[in-house]
Amino acid sequence: MVEVWREKVMLSVTYLDKTLLFSTVSLICIGFLMVSSASLHLGLARMDSLFYYPSRQLLHITIGLIVASIIYSLPMHLWETYGTQLFFIGIVLLVLVLIPGIGIKVNGSTRWLALPGFRFQVSEAVKFSVVIYMAGFITRHSEIVTNSAYGLIRPVCFLATAASLLLMEPDMGSAVVIMVIAMGMMFLGGAKLKQFAVLLGLTAALGVLAIVLSEYRQRRMNSFLHPWEDPFGDSFQIVQAFIAFGRGEWLGVGLGAGVQKLFYLPEAHTDFLFSVLGEELGFVGVLSVILLFTVIVWRAFVIGVMAEELGQRFSAFIAYGLGIWFAFQSFVNIGVNMGVLPTKGLTLPFMSYGGGSMIIMCSAIALLYRINREVQEIKQGKEREVHYG
Repeated sequence: MVEVWREKVMLSVTYLDKTLLFSTVSLICIGFLMVSSASLHLGLARMDSLFYYPSRQLLHITIGLIVASIIYSLPMHLWETYGTQLFFIGIVLLVLVLIPGIGIKVNGSTRWLALPGFRFQVSEAVKFSVVIYMAGFITRHSEIVTNSAYGLIRPVCFLATAASLLLMEPDMGSAVVIMVIAMGMMFLGGAKLKQFAVLLGLTAALGVLAIVLSEYRQRRMNSFLHPWEDPFGDSFQIVQAFIAFGRGEWLGVGLGAGVQKLFYLPEAHTDFLFSVLGEELGFVGVLSVILLFTVIVWRAFVIGVMAEELGQRFSAFIAYGLGIWFAFQSFVNIGVNMGVLPTKGLTLPFMSYGGGSMIIMCSAIALLYRINREVQEIKQGKEREVHYG
């Protein structure tokens, strides 16, 4: 029994993508350091405990790694079999979070469910399920996706339901993320450019309409376009983020020595963690984190291409979807922090404080590791067949 377990462990280590592993571990470690730096004063002020937030984030990481190990152990055919059911479970959770008394309201948004020890942001689980659902749909209906407009309309109807529920929370950022993931995957799946352009235009129009019909979103857009008109009101966050990056210069003021996190920069340990990193680690730290995210996205697409070449289309589109997700969400969070995008409540993957986000991100990267393992096993099997004739 021990020998079998040891053999499985050694096999798992052999098939791990070392570059991907290094980048992921680096982001989690840097994120933990920055969360600790950004939250010590908050823990003391809110909970009378200096290490309240760092200790909880360490717990989030530990739970995330445990869940990731379970995800890694599950073969891909199980995800293909139950992907649709998983997506509809996500829809049910989105409905539950909107029911008074079940969903938790924070800063005017109802996005969380209470779990023992932490709050769980449902939208993160929905993004995970959307990747799996879309990969399954594209794999099963590849001819419809490439040859018929119905191939685009059918999944979009389900995704529009999820997006509508997210807008009711309200969480426009997550709604945009799931639509970008879906459209990106359908484009890679062979959707005709003309149909894709129409869908993209329709989605953009609905996004503009969502902004026009919401005074709250209009104020956010105005604060993005004219941040210095109201630096102590709607534009307070972004102006403080500008100051943080300005103070950071090339090498930063030093880890733990930042000032903007001290009740100037709201949500410094969550949505605006990147601004704290910019102040304390400077341009070098900012560039390092961006490069690490770039490596993760690059490896996701490399793994996806290898899987597609070996005929593993479902696994390939999972890898593509995860790459699009990591790329877009990190781009939006970084863009918001640097003032090139309107403010959105999206976390920085693998880094921002939060139990639900960390667990889902660890699960997503574990799924990518699993795809790589199965791809390497198939490649090795084919090489043996060729070698032994």
